[in-house]
Parts: sequence; structure tokens; C-alpha cells
Amino acid sequence: MSAIRALRQLCASSSRTLARPAGAPFRLAHVAARVQTPVAASAARSFSVSARRFNEGSADVVLSQKLAEELKYEKEAIADVAEPDFLKTFKEQDQWKIDDVEGNDEVTLTRKFGNESIRLMFSIADIQAADEDPEYEQEDGDEASGEDQPAHSYPIRTSFSITKEGAKGSINIDTMCQEGAFVVDNISYYPDAKLGTELTAESDWKRRGLYIGPQFDTLDVSVQEEFEKYLQERGINESLAMFIPEYAEHKEQKEYVRWLSNVKTFIETSS
Repeated sequence: MSAIRALRQLCASSSRTLARPAGAPFRLAHVAARVQTPVAASAARSFSVSARRFNEGSADVVLSQKLAEELKYEKEAIADVAEPDFLKTFKEQDQWKIDDVEGNDEVTLTRKFGNESIRLMFSIADIQAADEDPEYEQEDGDEASGEDQPAHSYPIRTSFSITKEGAKGSINIDTMCQEGAFVVDNISYYPDAKLGTELTAESDWKRRGLYIGPQFDTLDVSVQEEFEKYLQERGINESLAMFIPEYAEHKEQKEYVRWLSNVKTFIETSS
């Protein structure tokens, strides 16, 4: 979620809270129903029947207008460039290939390293989850030192899978990407590479019954250090950890604009 949109939502939420006394129930519809005169009630019923007859609700027009306003605002807030600089720079490095399907929640990055195939997956849904979690809200005292704060502090879960040509099995690495670093949770080994990499409900169910390995931070410190070097050599480094949250925010904004446009078109379409 863009910082501008998050700020607008926060302000709107505060305004709604101040506009209504604390504890006052939201019952405008019930109040209107009680004070409605027989004539007005009859007119309302006629309008409702007419609206249903034409396959159109009474709120459609206003909702469409509000969606159009939000869509216009979001499009204006997006920089008018075909591709942001951070994405151009990432592609120029020519290490990872981005597999991003419009409308999908997940993003996949892939690369080759010698005879190894490496796949990284993450979901933009983690942005929304972090925005709703007060644990990741910036403290008031941090505002003065904002320049020292990381540009993207929300965590994003990432999953890596590594397979080798001519070798059985796969290694799967679950991490948390935050503040320019990957924090490894655990490293699993699957004797069947297909089981370790296949994205199906059946494979996911089978994986749940297998031993996934120890928590990474319980390993001997020297083993942890060597694993970190192993990941660094394969491009799982600070540069990638900085890119993922930035790309996740970029994609989430694009998907939100697309969602606004699709919903608006659906609301406005009549049979």
C-alpha cells in the first residue's frame, strides 16, 4: 500500500471517529425508517421496485462516482513513468527473472546458479497485514529521526527452493525479509524435488506431514554463518532484500488501481 493511500485512510478513519460520539451506535437506517411518512415509504418502495426492474441498485451511481474519484486520485499519485528506476536497475543486473502475473497475489523470482535452479516466492498480501498490525506502526518519537528509519520496515515472508540438475531432492528455505535483510526461519530438505517445489494442494498437504528441519537460530553459530555465506553466493543478499518490499509495494499499487477500474466497470455495466 502506498504511503499516500495509507495516510488518507488514517485521516478518513479519524474523521469518522470524531464525527460520531463515542459509543453511539450507527443506526441511521433505522432512524430514517421510523420517521418516514407513509407517502415517502410508498415512494421508496416504488423506487426500489423500479431499480430492481432495471437491474440497477439505488446506490450504483454514487458508488461508481466514488470509485471514479479514487481511481483518478490513485492514477495521479503514481509517477508517470513506464518503469520505476529501482526496477530498471534490478533488471539491468540480470540475475533474477521476475514472473509477475496481473491479478495474482504472489510474485516469483527465478535464477540459475551453476547447475542449480533457484526460485523465490513472496506475496503482496503481507503489506496489508503489516499495515493493520500496530506493532509495525512508527512511534511518535521516531518522526524526528525519520531519515534514519528504513524505507520499508514491514516484514514480507519469502520462500526459496533450490534444486540441482542430476541430484535428487530440493532444499527449501523459509525467511522473513525486513529492513534490508533475510532472517532465516528454517531450512528444509525434501528427498523428492517435485514434492519440494510443486505448487499444488496435494503436495502442500504431503509437506505438512514431513519433518521440516530445526529452527535456524538453534543451529550451531558456525553452521548458521556458513549457511548465510551459502545464500549470499546465490544472490540472496541485502540488495535482493531491499528490492522485494519495494517491488511488493509497486505491485500492490498497480493491483489496487486495476481493482478499482474492474469494480467500477462491473458496477456500471447493465444488461
